[in-house]
Amino acid sequence: MIPKSFIQDLLNRLDIVDVIERYVTLKKAGTNFVACCPFHTEKSPSFTVSQSKQFYHCFGCGAHGTAIGFVMEHTGMGFVEAIEDLAKGIGLAVPQEASNIPQHKVAPDLYDLMQSATRYYREQLKVTPRAIEYLKKRGLSGEVAARFGIGYSPDDWQNLKAAVPNYQDTSLVETGLVIENEGKRYDRFRDRVMFPIVNVRGQIIGFGGRVLDKGEPKYLNSPETTLFEKGHELYGLYQAQKAIRAQQRVIVVEGYMDVVALAQSGVEYAVATLGTATTSFHVQKLLRLCEQIVFCFDGDKPGQKAAWRALENALPHLQDGKRLCFLFLPEEHDPDTYIREYGHDAFEREVENALPLSGYLLRELTSQVDLRTQEGRSALLKNAQPLLTAITAPTTALLLRKEIAALVGVTQAELEALWSVKPIAAAPRAVPQKLKRNPASGVRTLLRCLVMQPDLARELPRDWQGEGAESAAIVALVDWLRESADETSTAALIQHFQDTVHESVFVAAQGDIMQWPSNFDVRAEFAGVLKKLRLDAIEAEMSALLEKGLSMSPVERELRASLQAEKNQLKAVSA
Repeated sequence: MIPKSFIQDLLNRLDIVDVIERYVTLKKAGTNFVACCPFHTEKSPSFTVSQSKQFYHCFGCGAHGTAIGFVMEHTGMGFVEAIEDLAKGIGLAVPQEASNIPQHKVAPDLYDLMQSATRYYREQLKVTPRAIEYLKKRGLSGEVAARFGIGYSPDDWQNLKAAVPNYQDTSLVETGLVIENEGKRYDRFRDRVMFPIVNVRGQIIGFGGRVLDKGEPKYLNSPETTLFEKGHELYGLYQAQKAIRAQQRVIVVEGYMDVVALAQSGVEYAVATLGTATTSFHVQKLLRLCEQIVFCFDGDKPGQKAAWRALENALPHLQDGKRLCFLFLPEEHDPDTYIREYGHDAFEREVENALPLSGYLLRELTSQVDLRTQEGRSALLKNAQPLLTAITAPTTALLLRKEIAALVGVTQAELEALWSVKPIAAAPRAVPQKLKRNPASGVRTLLRCLVMQPDLARELPRDWQGEGAESAAIVALVDWLRESADETSTAALIQHFQDTVHESVFVAAQGDIMQWPSNFDVRAEFAGVLKKLRLDAIEAEMSALLEKGLSMSPVERELRASLQAEKNQLKAVSA
């Protein structure tokens, strides 16, 4: 585990403007920086970056976060990967806290070794007419082959002797390039077209090799290593990131050649799983990058099975407003053969008409039962339960429960009772626009001051409390501040409350303070609001006592006098 103190120190050392400008061109706008949002399509800039507070907020789509969050969202990196990438950029080594989970440190020379192997394979492709001809027959140009770093491993047992200084180096086995058996060593990949597998940082972590002629296995992947974890990586993601961002869509296919062939024909937003089913890690990574995932599988039984596995692994990570779809090509085709036969436009039409996840789910569930019978409807309820209860996206879960309930002839409430699950409440009624003109409450202003200057929380009375989500967020902030370092930044606060029950409250506050003027006196505003809230509380308490009139006890009379004195003192200070 990475210590929280290091994460805070990293955020304090980074400049979010420098980080974001690696990917997006920013323009100065007053005290902030703006750009067209990289997370959704827009013509005028609503993506705003605060250099003083070190966070970003999009007023169009609501995207928000710190430098760490931006790198995660924009590149698809995981949390640890993003921290390591940012730390490396400013020369910091990432420490690790003691943990029961084994930590796999990757030596930099392993990446260098994979790069050397890639260069060797690419050079071999240039001098192997048979391999060049194979790629030409598959419709690939030299430009696309170079973009994906495609190479060739000759038909020999120890090709890599020519690529590395020491063929006996243990790193060759550690990276999966070489197999060691009973003291003998030989190359894992022989007589194959080589597809380098690249992570989101552009580092080569493994290979996929395809036979030129007949042979088994047709595709051979690198084994699991300290560099390469199949269930976490996607082939072609590094090359496709820009197109995925632009299209806000990604196509997930089954093979390397599918990705490369689609790119050759102008469909540059495709990726492939690496000899494994689509995992929850894949789904989460892709949903961070775009609005729609299209799973494109062959129409045969293995393709249908792969699609269902993808659906099962995706359900817990569905997000309302984001779309997952399924495209099944004719049985005789895969994406490679289909786009070569019918062309770019025909394939894009197929993608546009892909079956939504809800439609695919209901189609498969209802095809397994006879809804005309009580037994069939009962079976549908049983089969649907583990799938629908895995969905945490409220709107999606609600609509699917309603559809299943209607199909079997029960109410949503009856269905939820049968499944013993918590009912999904109806969405709260929208507040009429005219009611939104009311000025921000004192607690809301207090929270925004604390987001601007978290250390102000130390000036709150120790027994401070309030009602509502904003008050709960303030209490959580105070608790966090007591446990954290002496100096706490806005960026550290935002990062800490990411993915918590308080996140939405802090997001709203971020959007508001982005619009505060640069000369705004936060400390004075905080003190004024705190005083006003205390005066309001005193007034309420005194009113309650006055209602008792003559029935007040001596203790209550003393309390009222004390409150009156405090009120007079507060007003005197104001004067």
